Amino acid sequence: MSQPLPEGPLSGLLVADFSRVLAGPFATMMLADLGARVVKVERPGTGDDSRHYGPFADGRSLYFARVNRGKQSVALDLKSPPDLAVARALAARADVVVENYRPGVMARLGLGPDALLAANPRLVSCSISGFGHTGPWSQRPAYDAVVQAMSGILGVTGEAGGPPVKPGVPVADLSAGLHAFGGITAALLGVARTGRGTHLDVAMYDATVSLLEGAALAYLATGVDPVAIGNAHYAIAPFDTFACADRDITVCAANDALFAALARTLGLPGLVADPRYATNADRHAHREALKDELEAALRTRDAEHWLGELDLAGVPSGPISTVAEAVDSPQTAARRMVVTAGGLRLPGQPLKLSAYPDPVARPAAPLLDEHGEQVRAEFG
Repeated sequence: MSQPLPEGPLSGLLVADFSRVLAGPFATMMLADLGARVVKVERPGTGDDSRHYGPFADGRSLYFARVNRGKQSVALDLKSPPDLAVARALAARADVVVENYRPGVMARLGLGPDALLAANPRLVSCSISGFGHTGPWSQRPAYDAVVQAMSGILGVTGEAGGPPVKPGVPVADLSAGLHAFGGITAALLGVARTGRGTHLDVAMYDATVSLLEGAALAYLATGVDPVAIGNAHYAIAPFDTFACADRDITVCAANDALFAALARTLGLPGLVADPRYATNADRHAHREALKDELEAALRTRDAEHWLGELDLAGVPSGPISTVAEAVDSPQTAARRMVVTAGGLRLPGQPLKLSAYPDPVARPAAPLLDEHGEQVRAEFG
């Protein structure tokens, strides 16, 4: 290999990665960060679509570089018998196979889960798709925004009475990738215990519906379809953004003790005795009136003052940071949540394992077919 793999709990694991763009590559990036050898299979000539997505630095896509760092690349034309033979040999010897083609595509190539498990009974095979391999929508094409829209996420995001709003990050792709990563590692434990491999069917839609949380629970409890309520919470108050003299902050007083501490800190002790705010359920029922009273006090001083006071009182609160403020914060630096890979600054690895290093310098993402000669010689 052109660069050493990081030491991690997954060292020695071989992953055949047939996935593209984000959900699958995000899952396999997590595996690679934890020491697995990930061989990425790409289309000859163009490679993964995300190689051509911005932003770019020195002609390299950071979109691609982030989720493909530390992997090997081999360009294989899966319609070519010799290349397909290499792909099948790679899958037969792998511990994990990850793909995110539309359901049925891999089976037609002889790389479906039944064929793979027959050849390699200890294999963990993971398929990531928009809507899963079952159900009436299984053949629908999907990207993150489509799944977000159909999952209900857009319907409860935004200000009350306003248009639907897509969250600023690709939650459908990333949540599917995280579920795939967790499912793969759980399945590997099953292989170690029983010797039996398995097939994981991970749907972006399922993963995103699972994120509805309070909105879904509100509907299941009442039968009433929830609407967008801005930055408020569907069950807890005060749990919202609030305006200070200069900027907004977030305050989350999720129980009676925290609410009392908040009221005292803002010089509003009378709120605690107000029957409208006696319990969380009462506070939530009157959350708009409560927000008005809290903001009247918060608007008298700037955010820095109130955040300092709330911190001393133990009330969970924080500024509404810009991306630059978050990425450049001392907490981000201390947690090594910005790393370098091939000279590019990229988001880091959130899993911190005491027995393994968490290097701030990570292996770079591969050039297209950078390891093609080596992989063909090994699996051809």
